Amino acid sequence: MSGRLLLIRHARAAGQAPDAPLTPEGVAQAEALAESLSESGITRIVSSPWQRAVATAEPLARRLGLPVQTDERLTERVLSSADRADWMECLRESFGDDHLTLPGGESGHAARARILAVLEDARDPAGTTAVVSHGNLLALALGLDYDGWAGLRNPDVWVWDAGTSARWEPA
Repeated sequence: MSGRLLLIRHARAAGQAPDAPLTPEGVAQAEALAESLSESGITRIVSSPWQRAVATAEPLARRLGLPVQTDERLTERVLSSADRADWMECLRESFGDDHLTLPGGESGHAARARILAVLEDARDPAGTTAVVSHGNLLALALGLDYDGWAGLRNPDVWVWDAGTSARWEPA
């Protein structure tokens, strides 16, 4: 199906920093993901430049003989530039208030606009694009609430077709 996007949350990582690697479990998840998606008609792979996202995309890219193109706009949403003991409460509140902007952070509204722009740019009209990113950003694109975000898995795959979405359940 042309123009289809597969929105992929990265595999399990050793942390939240941009350079956090995949855990051994995450490496196995990325390999299994590559196998399950290898026959899905992927013609392009676009990823957040953060290490855990690229490491999730690389096994699929090798299997399909495609490059991993990175796009800075796919990095995770920064809720606040300060370490906060109450970050989980702030995150929950941000799902209820789309314009909440903490010091040094990005509102849900701004982050959603950012990812929706990248999805439009990433779309291959002649095929399927795999887009690898992060949980909070993908939840915003998908229109999920806090509980929907909390229910995301590592990795998780959503089919995005003309603005509609459905969770991918590999066989």
